[in-house]
Amino acid sequence: MRLVSGKADVRVPRLVGLMAVDAYETARVQGLSLHASDRPDLRAAVVDHVVRQYPRPGAQVPPESTVYVWFDFGEGEGGGGIREPRVPCPPLGGLRRELAEPGTPEAGAPEPGVPEPGAPPPRRAVLSPP
Repeated sequence: MRLVSGKADVRVPRLVGLMAVDAYETARVQGLSLHASDRPDLRAAVVDHVVRQYPRPGAQVPPESTVYVWFDFGEGEGGGGIREPRVPCPPLGGLRRELAEPGTPEAGAPEPGVPEPGAPPPRRAVLSPP
């Protein structure tokens, strides 16, 4: 049996993405109340953003119904967010290549005394008598 009130159903607004204060005011204007299980004191969550809501936006509900909202994804459900500043900071100077062990020739380095293929022959100074 459904209880019928004299008031027409209201459409649930989209609250996802709104800050807590804006979500609260939007729901209040529609004649709805908000409940957040992860924020017991909803008024203290002023700048948190709504990430989920139930019932879904557009659903028809009786006036003075409660809309459940969440401000945080649950454990393992995403919510990467902004992670700045990164600590420790990345090294300066861009990418670095790995250096060879001391005493071993670097990979790709020419052998001492052997010219690279396609290199011009070494120039030699010729001294003439004065």
